[in-house]
Amino acid sequence: MNDSLLPRVDDLLAAAARIAPHAHVTPVLQSQALDQMSGARLAFKAEHLQRGGAFKFRGACNAVWALADEVASSGVVTHSSGNHGAALALAARTRGIACHVVVPEGAVAAKLANIERHGATLWRCAPSIAAREAMCAQVQADTGATLVHPYADRQVMAGQGTAALELVHSHGPFDVLVVPVGGGGLAAGTRLA
Repeated sequence: MNDSLLPRVDDLLAAAARIAPHAHVTPVLQSQALDQMSGARLAFKAEHLQRGGAFKFRGACNAVWALADEVASSGVVTHSSGNHGAALALAARTRGIACHVVVPEGAVAAKLANIERHGATLWRCAPSIAAREAMCAQVQADTGATLVHPYADRQVMAGQGTAALELVHSHGPFDVLVVPVGGGGLAAGTRLA
C-alpha cells in the first residue's frame, strides 16, 4: 500500500470531529466471567450498535463528509456485497447525495435489500474483484460519482479508526488491541488510536 494512502493521526482526529454529528458513540461491553477466564481485563466495542449495524458507517460517513460540495454533488460509488455498501448509502443519505453500489451476482438478497433501503442504486456484475472495479469505473464515467473504496481509502480508514479512538479514550490504556481484519481498513485506522 502506498504510504500516501495511509491515514495520519491528524486524519483520525479530523474524522472524529467530522462524523460526530452523524455517528453513534457506541458502548463498551465488559464481562467479569470472561475477565476471570482469560486472566485479563477485556473490553469489547459494541460496533454492531453503530448506525447501519457495523463500524463501516464510520469510514463511509467520514469519506462522504470529507468531499468538497462540488465533488459530493455528483454522488459516490463503491463495490460491496454488504455492510460497506449499506454504510455508504446511509452516509450519502445523511448528506443528500446519490449513492451507487456495485454488487456481485449471487450476493445475499437481505444484504442487497439493506443497501437499497438506504437509498442506493444497485449495479450488478460478475462475482470477481476485477468485474467490480470495472463496473465502478463505468459508473464513475457515466455519473461523475466519486469512488469510495471499501477499505483502501484514506478517509475510510481514518473514519473506521475512530472506534478505537473512542475505546482508548473511554477505557484505555490497553496492552493489546485485537482487531478483525478483512480488507484491512479498520486495522489501518486503529493503529493510530
